[in-house]
Amino acid sequence: MYEFETHRLRHAELRREAAQERLAREAVGARRVARREEAAPLGTPGAEPHTDRPRRHRFPRTA
Repeated sequence: MYEFETHRLRHAELRREAAQERLAREAVGARRVARREEAAPLGTPGAEPHTDRPRRHRFPRTA
């Protein structure tokens, strides 16, 4: 009986944590959308500014 109760408590805790993480992701996405709309001139679809940093290294690593 004790194991079942601890299982139920852990299950409820994991569900609460997942819900909080989901809300956090939604908030980040909403801020991103708001930032893009703010940066876009007169309703045109905007993009986040690109950096000058390349995605990959210029020269491959040597062995």
